[in-house]
Amino acid sequence: MSPSEHRRGFSIWAISLVAVGFGLLTVKEGGTILFGDAAALAAAGNYVPFVLWFNFLAGFAYVAAGAGLWLMQRWAVRLAVAIAAATAFTFTAFGVHVYAGGAFEPRTVIAMSLRTLVWVTIAAIAWRGLLRVQARRQGIEP
Repeated sequence: MSPSEHRRGFSIWAISLVAVGFGLLTVKEGGTILFGDAAALAAAGNYVPFVLWFNFLAGFAYVAAGAGLWLMQRWAVRLAVAIAAATAFTFTAFGVHVYAGGAFEPRTVIAMSLRTLVWVTIAAIAWRGLLRVQARRQGIEP
């Protein structure tokens, strides 16, 4: 394995761990608000239900994408791209909600910015790294 392939292998390994960890935290936090008690709802403040539900459900996709990337599966690259696109779409819909005067928590802006950045980064690294490594293994020069 060449040094560049080794780096790409490390990158895929690292993003797979980030995706799984991020997914588990997302499911835990979202589940605490969605299925928690009155104190959890009060602590959440003016959360936007469609954003909360999207993030909670997406957390399971994060874990699946991370596991697929760990196993070097091509479908995981497509899933990471789909997660990035869906997150950006949800963030845009959240922006429309805010623009229309809907109640929201300012921390949601930060959280959705981070989620979008993380998943665009994971998708880009996965696209470049995993697809190129697999192409080289098959004797195809990307």
